[in-house]
Amino acid sequence: MKKLYFVMALVIIASMMLTACGAPAAPVATEAPAATEAPAMTEAPVAATEAPVATEAPSTDCTSPDVFCVGVVTDVGKVDDKSFNQSAWEGVQKSKDDGVADIIQYIETTDAKDYAKNISQFGDAGYDVIVTVGFGLGEATAAAAALYPDVRFIGVDQFQAADVAGVTGLNFPEDNAGFLVGALAAQMSKSAHIGGVFATDLVPPVWRFGEGYRAGALYINPNIKIDVVYHNDVGFDKTFTDPEWAANAANAMVDGGADVIFAGGGKTGNGAVVAAAQRGIYAIGVDTDQYFTLPEAAPRILSSAMKLIVPGVATLIASAKDGSIKDGNFMGDAGYAPFHDLDGEVSAEVKAKMEEIAAGLLDGSIKTNVAPVKP
Repeated sequence: MKKLYFVMALVIIASMMLTACGAPAAPVATEAPAATEAPAMTEAPVAATEAPVATEAPSTDCTSPDVFCVGVVTDVGKVDDKSFNQSAWEGVQKSKDDGVADIIQYIETTDAKDYAKNISQFGDAGYDVIVTVGFGLGEATAAAAALYPDVRFIGVDQFQAADVAGVTGLNFPEDNAGFLVGALAAQMSKSAHIGGVFATDLVPPVWRFGEGYRAGALYINPNIKIDVVYHNDVGFDKTFTDPEWAANAANAMVDGGADVIFAGGGKTGNGAVVAAAQRGIYAIGVDTDQYFTLPEAAPRILSSAMKLIVPGVATLIASAKDGSIKDGNFMGDAGYAPFHDLDGEVSAEVKAKMEEIAAGLLDGSIKTNVAPVKP
């Protein structure tokens, strides 16, 4: 029997459960794009761009104490979403490359009602660690921890309280990352007019990205014009998977004079980044270094607001295996990606200012003053 862990809890807003439609996906085996190590603040990962093909159900070998198995249950969307689902899977792949995990698989969620069913496939198969990805899986993750007390659960973007056993939330200071790219946008804008396009602000990490961006821009230029929109006019099943809406929103901002667009929220954010790049203005990605995951936009991607999900997931999996992992919450790192093709357009003065701001956020001398959740 696998090692039993101690008590922790989940503070997730039950009313925010997603509402989509579809059927549960089959678990996917390990023939996946090789994981790449997530970088330090200014290095970029090479992300997987194609989803592996399902070939088998969870391995029964996972019931053996000598085999360490890790499964991933994605939020609604695909494991190759070029955003947080993909980054979480790459973190699991890294754990295998590092010799920590023996068997790794994922299940793509197509219907939020299947969260519990998808998690149970790994729990019933005797997996040691189950990584659930996204704010929406928080409640289902806590419930599953009570059903599978020998499994360690890692919830990406899930803030956990301390009275539910076996769950560790992996969280990030998204407001810091947003602040950094907001400061960058304000310094690079020639029109003193920038924009931001995001999925729903009812999801706290999205809110922190968007409002951190606003705060960072105002830190540089209190008079800058900032257009920020959130996709709150649809259900949770649509808000992260609507690139067309985001492209239209980004184009409207460009038509109004914005010359830098930051976007976030799965495929929705991708739509705005690509649209901005196609218009020839600066685009800023999110979660991972999207220079590598959105090649169609890469020449105009100025930077990305990064949550270092890959090393965060891999670190927690290693801690789960050696028994040092704790219930509650683990704070990962955030930063901004390199300027890549546009490096020559970023002056030495701007680069120095960005380093100064990054250091200030790290030591606490600069505060974003962004609320953890939308007031």
